Amino acid sequence: MADDEKAAAARAKTAHPQRGSRGSRGAGGDAPRRGSGGRKPRATLSLEAIVEGAVEMLDGPDGEAGLTFRGLAAQLGGGVGSIYWYVKSKDELVQLAADAVIARVVPVVEEQREAPPLEAIRAVSVALFHEMEAHPWTAAHFMHDMELQENSLVFWEGIGQHLLRLDLTDRQRFQAVSAVVNYVVGMGAQMAIEQAPEPEPGENPDEMRERYLGEWADTWMQRDPEAFPFARSMAPIFRDHDDFEQFVAGLDLILAGLQRQAGLA
Repeated sequence: MADDEKAAAARAKTAHPQRGSRGSRGAGGDAPRRGSGGRKPRATLSLEAIVEGAVEMLDGPDGEAGLTFRGLAAQLGGGVGSIYWYVKSKDELVQLAADAVIARVVPVVEEQREAPPLEAIRAVSVALFHEMEAHPWTAAHFMHDMELQENSLVFWEGIGQHLLRLDLTDRQRFQAVSAVVNYVVGMGAQMAIEQAPEPEPGENPDEMRERYLGEWADTWMQRDPEAFPFARSMAPIFRDHDDFEQFVAGLDLILAGLQRQAGLA
């Protein structure tokens, strides 16, 4: 099942058309703001290139702190004025960048329109998890600005439409979509907080992860066995656990409860 889910996530890499910033683009989706007096646009970069560049910088080791308009302009080979032509602030650019990442899940939402509801919810949730795993900063900005982030709403609506096909009350559907989305985004946020350190010289990422988890597990094993029996019992599992396996197990617990509530168990 995990291989199928990862394949579905890979198919989600085709980006959904992004929404523009407030009043910044026309119907064509890429026209910059014009100055007063009908002057021709002076932007030398496209909004798409700016957003893609922002995603790359946000994925870097410094995260949001490393994203600056001056640095982005230098990376793209344009001027800072071209960025301000499309977006008015760093916060607005980060919201657009987050929506561009969520856009990669939209094809999976579309593919699952006719699938059985619980299977579809599982598939789109897994796809979003993979994107947040690759771009941990995204979780903090999911559905942060509905005027800029159309794709976040498309994802939320997609799950909601599957819930409409189940024998649930409106309140139960609201609670269900909240539980699923909050779980996926919460796991993404946790990954952003708990990112392992950079590998030491000569150490590959797998070795780094093994060292990082091992240090935490060793810390748990050093605690008082009478005060922390559970933590000590979990240490061996934590030492070699798989993030994706952990995520799917939690998601399946939520879906099993939803299945029972809808009378499908």
